[in-house]
Amino acid sequence: MSRATFFNMRFNTGSFAARLLAICASMISVCRGISINQQDSASVRNAAATTAFGMMKYYSNNASDTPVDLKGLLPYPPYYWWESGAMWGAMVDYHAYTGDISYLTATINGLISQVGPNNDYIVPAHNFDEGNDDQAFWGFALLSAIESNLPNAPAPAHDWLTLTRALFANQVSRWDTSTCNGGMRWQIYPDNSNPGGYFYKNAISNGGTFALAARLARITSGAESERYLQWANAIWDWSVKVGLIDSAYNVFDGTDASTACSSVRGPQWSYNVGVYLYGASAMAALTNDDMWKERADGLFRSAEVFFRPGVDGGSVIYEAACEPYGTCNTDQLAFKGFLARWMVKGADLLPDHRERVSELLRSSAGAAAQSCSGGTDGVTCGIKYYQSGWDGTWGVGQQMSAMETIQSLLVVNGWS
Repeated sequence: MSRATFFNMRFNTGSFAARLLAICASMISVCRGISINQQDSASVRNAAATTAFGMMKYYSNNASDTPVDLKGLLPYPPYYWWESGAMWGAMVDYHAYTGDISYLTATINGLISQVGPNNDYIVPAHNFDEGNDDQAFWGFALLSAIESNLPNAPAPAHDWLTLTRALFANQVSRWDTSTCNGGMRWQIYPDNSNPGGYFYKNAISNGGTFALAARLARITSGAESERYLQWANAIWDWSVKVGLIDSAYNVFDGTDASTACSSVRGPQWSYNVGVYLYGASAMAALTNDDMWKERADGLFRSAEVFFRPGVDGGSVIYEAACEPYGTCNTDQLAFKGFLARWMVKGADLLPDHRERVSELLRSSAGAAAQSCSGGTDGVTCGIKYYQSGWDGTWGVGQQMSAMETIQSLLVVNGWS
């Protein structure tokens, strides 16, 4: 995926509204913005619905006269191909958690819009911006569709499992043993728009393939499940060997194949620990192996670095590497939403973590809701949940992060 910068749009907010937001209570927000009571399932559903509506306003490529190569996609620029797959994954979960069918047809159509000529989500029109991690995000959406029993698309479209199998087979065909004794490269093509990306073996690409394998192992059986288990074990072992995952379960961004993966570099991003966390949770739940339970436990602990004190004293989710400095690009604005998504799914598989995850996401959801107080509609979401009110930013990443954080309460509280 590309690391493009984003543009800003100004909205008018009055000082009275800002002062009013500053006194919103953490458990029940009733000020300008999204009203939410984190202890009430109907209130959380309504808040999730408001954020979903706001996110879907960015999507317009479902009209009958939309060119076929644009169907299912957010506008580019600024949104790269991967983020549309991430959005449909969020909408699959929204349907599963809330029961709201308002976007069901759009979601199903969106999922099959970019299958590519070989039904494996390799799309020639996106050679310039499709990496292994980008393809994985469409796979995450497909797996969520399977796990939540989302209706399959009408014939002649393939069913979700057939598509996921094809996507995974295509992805692992690029497991690269020519450098570093294995690993997935970030970019699929040497001439991709990211200079050097072909030589970068990063956490989200390898963690993405790992999570796909672990989740596929859970929903298949016999020899097929065993093959996916073998892939998950191999990718985990490689990730540890090259240092993407350290002994404290910190997850680093990537390593350079051109230097034999001799060192890791880059900051820690929330979605990197999140993707390994969910994969390890799936492995622990499937195998009942203490080793995988220990790994998942370590990743849950490590993930807490992405929570900081909010205005009410509770811990709120944030993107530590860029958010406090105002340097998050378009992609990075969505990352913490995926951490919320995968933490709650992991805790659903490993209930020992449910209480702590519920505590973290309950305070984060309240803070996210009060950040959704901008724009002409008064419910446009910002990104900085640790400050009072809207921060003046807007976009798909902001909406999706708030939506993922809020709707996660429906799972961790057993309301979905």
